[in-house]
Amino acid sequence: MPFKPFTDYLLLEKKYSALTVNAYQKDLEDFRVFIASEYQQDTINLVHYPQIRNWIVILVEGGISNRSINRKISALNTYYKFLLKIKAIETNPLAKHKALKTSKKIQIPFSEPEVATVLDALFFEKDFEGTRNKLMIELFYSTGIRRIELVELKLLSIDLETKTLKVLGKRNKERVVPLLDSVIKTLRLYLKQRDTLETILDNDYLFLTQKGVKIYETLVYRIINDYFSLASTKVKKSPHILRHSFATHLLNQGANLNAVKELLGHSSLAATQVYTHNSISELKKVHVQAHPRSKK
Repeated sequence: MPFKPFTDYLLLEKKYSALTVNAYQKDLEDFRVFIASEYQQDTINLVHYPQIRNWIVILVEGGISNRSINRKISALNTYYKFLLKIKAIETNPLAKHKALKTSKKIQIPFSEPEVATVLDALFFEKDFEGTRNKLMIELFYSTGIRRIELVELKLLSIDLETKTLKVLGKRNKERVVPLLDSVIKTLRLYLKQRDTLETILDNDYLFLTQKGVKIYETLVYRIINDYFSLASTKVKKSPHILRHSFATHLLNQGANLNAVKELLGHSSLAATQVYTHNSISELKKVHVQAHPRSKK
């Protein structure tokens, strides 16, 4: 594998997740195929910026979004920085590259009534899958965890005594989030029903399928989409929108931005500020209603 030293560096030193490393490797492999096809070069180590620019042009003409292209170039840039670090090259061909412009997508969260409809008004079957699905939704909405973080939760992640959940986030950064009493109640019921499964193959993991194997990301997405399709007309109904709703509703209720940042597992406030868009609109309403000069 030509990129193994690089992928080992990402996994072991940078602590990137396996999913991220696989994505980087695929982007590098795509560029390697391009260089071999267009320029008959057998390595991407010694390329010039015009060659990369030609790849970008082909990607654009192929209908690839600017956001996806930027991600691919970011992977290349990280690779060349690694080569500089180990002194395998003398200059980074992407040193002066500017990312393509992308439109900022405003994620529209579920409203509080929509979430309440799913959790309080919709009927969840009392069996294993029904309880599991409700627990998933409650965890997403009460902790703001990511989809992959939920999938990777272990039984040992839960501390019922302290009512906390240990979450392994991006770059293997660990954080502890509190659990609401309502979530603990559903969790206890789920654990009882989980123990009654005929076969458990992935016993370490919290969330399992009916067959006793670790749950997977597409199933989690489908579950969230199915339930929220019954309560919301929003176009996008995903675990990420539920995470977005968690952050937005906390901020709307006056939660400290730094506290929300810690709960979400963000490394910087800039990432958390994405979720303040809807909170600003709420603040405007309060401002107009309460300020003594607003009626002038």
